[in-house]
Amino acid sequence: MGKLSSTLWLILFVLPQQVLANSQFNMRKGVTDISNDVYQLHMTIFIICCVIGVIVFAVMFWALIHHRKSKGAKPAQFHESTKVEILWTAIPFVILIGMAIPATKTLIAMEDASKADLTIKITGSQWKWHYEYMGEDVEFYSMLATPQDEITNLANKNPNYLLEVDKPLVLPINQKVRFLMTSDDVIHSWWVPDFAVKKDANPGFINETWTRINEEGIYRGQCAELCGKDHGFMPVVVEAKSEQAFANWLSEAKQAKANAAIADAALLDQTLPKEELMTLGEQVYMASCAACHQPTGMGLPGVFPALKGSPVVLGDIKDHIDVVLHGRPGTAMQAFDKQLSIKQLAAVITYKRNAWGNDTGDVIQPSQIQAAIDATSEAK
Repeated sequence: MGKLSSTLWLILFVLPQQVLANSQFNMRKGVTDISNDVYQLHMTIFIICCVIGVIVFAVMFWALIHHRKSKGAKPAQFHESTKVEILWTAIPFVILIGMAIPATKTLIAMEDASKADLTIKITGSQWKWHYEYMGEDVEFYSMLATPQDEITNLANKNPNYLLEVDKPLVLPINQKVRFLMTSDDVIHSWWVPDFAVKKDANPGFINETWTRINEEGIYRGQCAELCGKDHGFMPVVVEAKSEQAFANWLSEAKQAKANAAIADAALLDQTLPKEELMTLGEQVYMASCAACHQPTGMGLPGVFPALKGSPVVLGDIKDHIDVVLHGRPGTAMQAFDKQLSIKQLAAVITYKRNAWGNDTGDVIQPSQIQAAIDATSEAK
């Protein structure tokens, strides 16, 4: 019995402590009340399962040893015993009820997105996230910021490889933040383990969830739904700030948007040189277009069309601008009118019409982009 007691102690108490001490082998506690509740629920059920396993196997091996044939044991006859059947039905039922009560409480809390202090609409698209602060006139796209050299193994990978973006989602701590999830194209899933938040973003539907962050910091996640060839290049980065720091950031974001509008207006009377547009256009293309059309402009046959020698790129400028601004419904071609500034749009279209041997000589100006945007607005 001494060895058996030592074994039980090891399994029931020492082993769980070792698991907790090595968090990479266990669920993380996270930085929200819900994530802590989920963690505690996970550990509670895990320990219950361990106890059940130990008891069942202990009884089984004890029976094998003490009731073996070599000791002259004869099997008892209790086939179709009502008492035994009631017992092995009642015990699991009580255990399941004991598990269901805390689980149900946690699940109900996870789904209660009412009385939020801030609402953010999250839209997934191949392969980026669009964040819109409802009622605040602030929105932006968040895209992978890992350098291409790291992806192609031409440079050493940094610790946050494929988990870094150009613009993180900024949230306040100690406030209830409601998320509205949807998608522009296919099913995505917004997942941040430290918040215990994972919710599908379905095209044509709006799902909701929420979080309340307790600690400042940077928290990372990913798209958790297979959404296409660049599914692994769609990270989520959240920067949690103090309430005052968040208010300051929100004010700065609004001012930056106003400044960008002023800068765009100033560009309308300017004629930008081709060299400047080509340099900027290549940067925009590599960040926003190369995932589908490839850095060489050759696309992926049967999936994404080539831009080298493309009838659209070599054809009428207005048609080319319209495709880039508004996309093509029913295809993977997205609308970039809200994703890029008029200078970036002019630059990337100029780049496409003069790269990879296209050599049209066309130089698109911001004023042409603005004219196309205004024409669309008037048509509506």
